[in-house]
Amino acid sequence: MSSIFEMFSLQEKTAVVIGGTGELCGAIAEGYASAGAEVVIVGRDAAKAEKRLDTIHSAGGRGYFIAADVAHKADLQLLLDEVIERSGGCCILVNGAGVNSPTPFLDIPEDEYDRIMNINTKAVFLACQVFGKYFVEQKIAASIVNLGSMSGLTPLSRVFTYSMSKAAVHNLSKNLAREWAPLGIRVNTLVPGFFPAEQNKKVLVPERVAKIMAHTPMNRFGEASELVAAALLLAGTGGSFITGHEMVVDGGYSAMTI
Repeated sequence: MSSIFEMFSLQEKTAVVIGGTGELCGAIAEGYASAGAEVVIVGRDAAKAEKRLDTIHSAGGRGYFIAADVAHKADLQLLLDEVIERSGGCCILVNGAGVNSPTPFLDIPEDEYDRIMNINTKAVFLACQVFGKYFVEQKIAASIVNLGSMSGLTPLSRVFTYSMSKAAVHNLSKNLAREWAPLGIRVNTLVPGFFPAEQNKKVLVPERVAKIMAHTPMNRFGEASELVAAALLLAGTGGSFITGHEMVVDGGYSAMTI
């Protein structure tokens, strides 16, 4: 049996964190780096990435930034090619890019729908295709962690397209977990409850915050750092028999009715 340290160690592993320029996946990237992984932060905002990498490097961690439009398969292939060239490959993929909108259902324009579905769902689908093919062909015992949402389990008012997009991610993750389990490739969904993040700031008006707190036994929002341990379990050898799972980190929100 591995020691506790070995179960959560990511030494000599490379983790690609798509959406690592954001609050939640940025914290996950830091956590992976502190566990010994070389972290590749993927996004569009170089300034945010450099700030996160400064923190990682100052703590003795390793990592670098690659800019990519993850809604395009060609960009994802170039991303993988660069990771292979610079790091020799990878065995951990986090899909965490996301956008949201509070537009009432009957007013949602097609371009907004397309934008949310492209980033939240299509990008995950394509990344799993590109990296999954690499994992399968190279016979790599890999871990894919897709960021889901409580709204992907139970529909949430005012975020119709977001809820729909995340429900698709949950379903895709289970399908791929079933497909690739015999190959040693694990696919799980990390399901945050309510964590203040860039994509939900417009939704979190005072009235909505009050309703969320009334439905959350811990009576507070989650902090980005509180996702790290769960993400680490799903990525490392400690989670070697966990696949197709929806790991909820929500302060009790999903256990609450009235």
